[in-house]
Amino acid sequence: MLFTALFVIVVTFLVLRGWTTSSLRLPPGPRQVPLLGNVHQLPSMGHQRTFAEWGKRYGDVIYARLFQTPAIVVNSMAAAQELLDKRSAKYSHRPRFILLQELMGWDVMTHFSYGERWRRHRKWIAGAFQDKDALLSYRPLQRRETYILLSGLMDTPQQFMGHIRRFTAAMIMEIAYGHCVESSNDKYIHLAERAASVTLESGDAGAMLVDFFPTLRYLPLWCPGAGFKRKAFAARKVIQELLDTPYEMVKSAMMKGIARPCFTASLLEESIQEGTLRSDEHEIKGAAGLLYGAATDTTSAVLGTFMLAMVRCPDVYQKARSEIDRVVGTERFPDFDDRASLPYLECVIWEVLRWNCPVPLALPHKTAVRDEYRGYEIPANAMVIPNIWAMTHDIEAYSAPDAFRPERFMEMDAQTLASRDPRNVVFGFGRRACPGQDFADSSVWLACACIVATVDIRQTLDESGKCITPPAVFDDVFVSHPKRFSCDIRPRSQKAKSMVADFITNHVT
Repeated sequence: MLFTALFVIVVTFLVLRGWTTSSLRLPPGPRQVPLLGNVHQLPSMGHQRTFAEWGKRYGDVIYARLFQTPAIVVNSMAAAQELLDKRSAKYSHRPRFILLQELMGWDVMTHFSYGERWRRHRKWIAGAFQDKDALLSYRPLQRRETYILLSGLMDTPQQFMGHIRRFTAAMIMEIAYGHCVESSNDKYIHLAERAASVTLESGDAGAMLVDFFPTLRYLPLWCPGAGFKRKAFAARKVIQELLDTPYEMVKSAMMKGIARPCFTASLLEESIQEGTLRSDEHEIKGAAGLLYGAATDTTSAVLGTFMLAMVRCPDVYQKARSEIDRVVGTERFPDFDDRASLPYLECVIWEVLRWNCPVPLALPHKTAVRDEYRGYEIPANAMVIPNIWAMTHDIEAYSAPDAFRPERFMEMDAQTLASRDPRNVVFGFGRRACPGQDFADSSVWLACACIVATVDIRQTLDESGKCITPPAVFDDVFVSHPKRFSCDIRPRSQKAKSMVADFITNHVT
């Protein structure tokens, strides 16, 4: 009787805790060790390549443990789309980001768990970047900043990456805060770059331990081993300044009646009318700050990769230019309506996104409930890691994936092309997909088209006059930028230079 009673108690306890035995097995994965799980098998940087190597042995859906946290690594487009897109209700949560969100102060939508607060922020941002009328209203801004970018490339070509960063920052600053950026020395650009820098410096692998062992956040600052916390708190001051300063600029302008229409002013006006400003200020700051922080870094990484690819592949550059000359001519700049008539340029941009996807490992998702896939169990509360780099370097989908070859997309039939379009994955998945995708995509396209049409990009020469081909190497951090490289940028012709100068004179100065 005693044994029976104990048996009933144990079974009841397991059922109540949700620990009933599953008839399904977990996906295959590397052997684990106690406590560490598989963490000891990961390098300090470049996890995407290690996950891809695991994929060759275990398949495109892998089970691992990061300390005691169950993790599902997804290495293929097909699996990512089935799980994260089609079953997004189960896969739209986030793990707890203690370092970035709670200690450093990046309390923004990308880090929210799925719920009412996330939906509110998503609605705000979707209104600014998914509404067709809003997107059309940004076109004059995109054109203006593109031509300013061309002017910078022609006048001071050695600073080309600075001009690219200014291009991306200027558009978002005007949309988010109504602030017109007049030079790369703009104080708000410097503040954002400083915030990005301290975030990267504070978010090393050792600091991330607090995400797996939350009690570490309570270490006193003076305690040995609390260096990550001291760095995080120092970064928090810079991040808070980034969120506060442009917000206060807009708020002050509204009080004076001189505020320009923008995302922040619109939310402030709505909040004031509803009498909720005091409780909404933190939310509005975070939503506007996310626009700036998320959009500028990724877009500049894409354009930097485009420049590197064009330097390395002059034949591709000339082929794209011939297409533009045939369709657009040389009497005007390429414009949005030309896009459908420039299929090769489209393939070039797709190949840029595939060759060096801007975010190799997307922010991890988290399963809300237990799921089943291909006869495997996907545990509840598991971290789900989409390996976008592996998806865009899948040798079965893209032959010779390390080669930059836009023609690969022209060789695909329509159905295959639709399934292998890198935009399906580089902007994220399901309900977590980037709401600014259309704006970012059109901004990149216009910049690339106008660069090809108006400037020559060549390799620099060494002392003996031999061309220097820059290596295809990229930063192993969250956003993948090309490592510093040099190139020779010149106006294509005096006519092209005059067209840019005339626009600047008539519309900017």
